[in-house]
Amino acid sequence: MKLVQTLVVRDEVDIVDAQIAYHLNAGVDFVIASDHESVDGTTEILESYARAGHLLRIPVAGPVREGDWRTHMARLAATEHGADWVINTDADEFWVSRSGTLKDTVTAVPRSVGIVWALSRHFVPRPGEGFFADRMTARVSASAPINDPTSPYRPHAKAAHRADPRIRIGFGSHMVFSDRLAPVTGWHPAEVFHFPFRTLEQYERKSVRRVHGDKPLGQYVRANQARAAGRIGERFRSLVVDDATLARGEAAGSLVVDTRLRNALRELRDGQADGRRVTRSYDLEVALASEGAILQDADLVRVLRAVDGLRARVDAVERRGWGHRGGRRE
Repeated sequence: MKLVQTLVVRDEVDIVDAQIAYHLNAGVDFVIASDHESVDGTTEILESYARAGHLLRIPVAGPVREGDWRTHMARLAATEHGADWVINTDADEFWVSRSGTLKDTVTAVPRSVGIVWALSRHFVPRPGEGFFADRMTARVSASAPINDPTSPYRPHAKAAHRADPRIRIGFGSHMVFSDRLAPVTGWHPAEVFHFPFRTLEQYERKSVRRVHGDKPLGQYVRANQARAAGRIGERFRSLVVDDATLARGEAAGSLVVDTRLRNALRELRDGQADGRRVTRSYDLEVALASEGAILQDADLVRVLRAVDGLRARVDAVERRGWGHRGGRRE
């Protein structure tokens, strides 16, 4: 069984080496990476893995076409790299199996199922400038759906799928479209540890790039507005969780200390990593099930919001007098 990882990356030099090394140790056999005009040293890291035979780097340029890039890589995995399963990632995401390696996890998926989703767990910025995983060991534990479009911690899931030469991957790898693979929803055999904001410099660079390009979400709009007003540092510090805030969050159940990735990366650096070593507990299983249900509630809210937006647009068209008598103005 061959597991291939796809990766879209741009200027993530502080995290991409750890991301690739972690996944290769956790059961990934090969990585296909679309490198979008990186200039910070990311390209050199990708090329080092390519020289070692672990990675194919695809340079991409110009306007962002993330869905096209992800689709192209997923299809290459099926047609040219012998993949049986594909996981789709960003540089700030780490897939964590609930049992065994990632390869063990996808191998155990029933043959009748072709698409599964991993639940994202968002880690918050912490004080300091050191290696991200040593500092960022606290994550959000949602007790209710987060539907604020400006929040970076809204629940979502990332797709993994069997190899399919006709697969289509949606923006962000949250959706997969296939006429031959059956999906299963409501079950999350893995988690995705997400580290979206790590330092002030990275936060500012990422927010400015995305608000002007591929992903003008509310969280990036607010960051860009703060930057224009000379308050980007203040904005980032409002997201940083200090020790006192962490203690209050743990007491309220809104924050959880989770050291699984930190420990795995330390062991990897020390040459003691075991891709099968997974810390499981009843509390973690219950929390994952609870947050999976919250994700379903959040997805419903998003659908209803989209329907409301469509209804408003239809009403506006009808008020202009279109849509009657064969589409002619009355």
